Amino acid sequence: MTESRADTAPAAPAPLLTGLAALRERVAALVAHRSAGDPTAEDPLRGLYLSEEAVHHLLHRPGGPGTAQGSAAPSGSDHPTAPPDGDRSAAGGNSPAPEGSSPDSPDPLSALAARNGLTERDTAVLLVALAPDLDRSFEPLYGYLNDDVSRRRATIGLALDLLGAPAYEAGARARFHPSAPLRALGLLEVEEPERPFLSRSLRVPDRLLGHLLGDDTPDPELRGHLHPLPEPPSLEDTPDGAEFVARLARRLRQGPLFGYVREHREGGGVAALTSALRAAGLAALRFSGPQERVPALLREARLTGQAVVLTELPEQPEALVHQLGAAGDVTVLLADPRPYDPHWSPYDPLVLQAPRLRAGGAASWAAALGPAAEGFDLASAVAPYRLGGERVRRAAEAARALAAFEDAPLGAEHIRLAARQQSASGLEQHARRIRPAVGWPDLVLPEKPLAQLRELALRARHRDRVLGDWRLSAGGGRGRGVLGLFAGESGTGKTLSAEVVAADLGLDLYVVQLSSIVDKYVGETEKNLERVFSEADRTDAVLLFDEADAVFGKRSEVKDAHDRYANLESAYLLQRLESFDGIALLTTNLRANIDEAFTRRLDSVVDFPFPDPEQRLALWRYSLSAVPRAEGVDPAPQAREFELSGGSIRSAVVTAAYLAAGRGELLGDADLWEGARREYRKAGRLVPGEAGW
Repeated sequence: MTESRADTAPAAPAPLLTGLAALRERVAALVAHRSAGDPTAEDPLRGLYLSEEAVHHLLHRPGGPGTAQGSAAPSGSDHPTAPPDGDRSAAGGNSPAPEGSSPDSPDPLSALAARNGLTERDTAVLLVALAPDLDRSFEPLYGYLNDDVSRRRATIGLALDLLGAPAYEAGARARFHPSAPLRALGLLEVEEPERPFLSRSLRVPDRLLGHLLGDDTPDPELRGHLHPLPEPPSLEDTPDGAEFVARLARRLRQGPLFGYVREHREGGGVAALTSALRAAGLAALRFSGPQERVPALLREARLTGQAVVLTELPEQPEALVHQLGAAGDVTVLLADPRPYDPHWSPYDPLVLQAPRLRAGGAASWAAALGPAAEGFDLASAVAPYRLGGERVRRAAEAARALAAFEDAPLGAEHIRLAARQQSASGLEQHARRIRPAVGWPDLVLPEKPLAQLRELALRARHRDRVLGDWRLSAGGGRGRGVLGLFAGESGTGKTLSAEVVAADLGLDLYVVQLSSIVDKYVGETEKNLERVFSEADRTDAVLLFDEADAVFGKRSEVKDAHDRYANLESAYLLQRLESFDGIALLTTNLRANIDEAFTRRLDSVVDFPFPDPEQRLALWRYSLSAVPRAEGVDPAPQAREFELSGGSIRSAVVTAAYLAAGRGELLGDADLWEGARREYRKAGRLVPGEAGW
């Protein structure tokens, strides 16, 4: 025979049942006392109207100084309605546990009281208020005691009667004040404020009832606003991370903490906080909702003993930070890139600087990818990316999805594409995004500049180890950015080289649009540049200032107000480059136009020479490599006769290809000659073999 559902349902915790049994005894005693001599006690319509006889009874029933309204004895007497004495718990004293319950069952009400500093009287009030929600038989009893059969919840007056406290006792009434612990902690609701004080109903939130019965499903108010903490990165992935985590974990074990962690870039703060919370053995609620949900959030934290973590502060966080800071009994940890402003709250947090997220972090990637990461050089693939624990997890999931879509094993290209998606940013407001589709074989350069470009990519990969772990940073608030200048004539391959460096690092290239940066109004250019640099600092990307002379030009002697403000702009740029953490490349057609103060701050200056005949031939052949051409076509004569840059050679080949395509024939020597001549004419130069040569 199968058991019924009622037979298998778990019972309420024994201490809670014991408390209800003791409360029932006090209610019965109060009912007996109230009904003694009451002429309407047997009236089935009692509570719906007042007869003359009932009015006379109310006017002459006991009550006065030293006694609670309607109780038979003063507080502290041996009457059954008196509150329990100090040797018994507020939840019901030493009454025997109900049949079938275990005496060793945990007492959630006592644990809640101990965790939140509630007094014995507070706990007794809670039990009185929640009784009808746990046992329906209390409803008619409360209706009788309230002299209104329709009011089946406890009122403030009834609670005071059951506790044996006089209705005029200031200390007893204060337990129901909005600033009293029960209401301030969100554990008790006093309804119907329009009624007289003693007639106001008491209600316990459903979430508290669920917690006391062992159900820790989060409050429905918080649905969609709570998120799991990310897997913390390995300690070796963050410079100085082990020391930071150990110190913060030690402080978290000491008790509630209000802390603010400023992160260098998104994800760094929550990664450090997650590691510290795990080390301290604390669970946490990560919240990203409106301020209206904060009371429910804090109540959830108090019920479950968890910390609160916020990583997405609003643009105006004053009210939110103030409300969270006022909750001194809950650990609240905030993380944001902005410096903490004391005007946000009178409750000053412990302000900390998060450890820098370093590029690479192969251990975190390996943990997120699992066995799928064993088929390629993972450390090399993830070296340029500075992603936090959650971003690594999301990128790993995206990479696996890409590999499954292609029905191919997971590879470095999947990792790079997924990581770039996690680095998408607001840079596109001021810069043009380029997804690199070139590589080192596409560069036709002399050995020296080619070696310098490879060294620049090497710096970008290992800057955290050299400047951070090996402590070779110059100090003074200087960042760990990589800055390079490409100087050379137009068409010598500067922009292409920037794209190749970005492709080698597995990053997107953002070409800054100077038209959206430079502003005629004083100070606006600096503001626009600050937005670009700030966004680039927190994005894994390569920033390219093409034709950088317009912004990084030489300072001049101050002769009028225009010179003064132009020099201020340059001074700002010099200071901003000092603290830059990203990768920025500058190109110029004339190196002499760049201020020497800028070149001193550059990590590398690459000079792009005008190609000699041998390089020009290599450029012609590379440009023609995929073009169908007639047999015997060789661009050697054009390379020897026409002094063209790489960009011009490509344009000449494009012109020749269009000529051949228009005839529907293969590209021939005549097309190449015509393409080369047109490039010469575009540059205003005399074409060999024509009149005037």
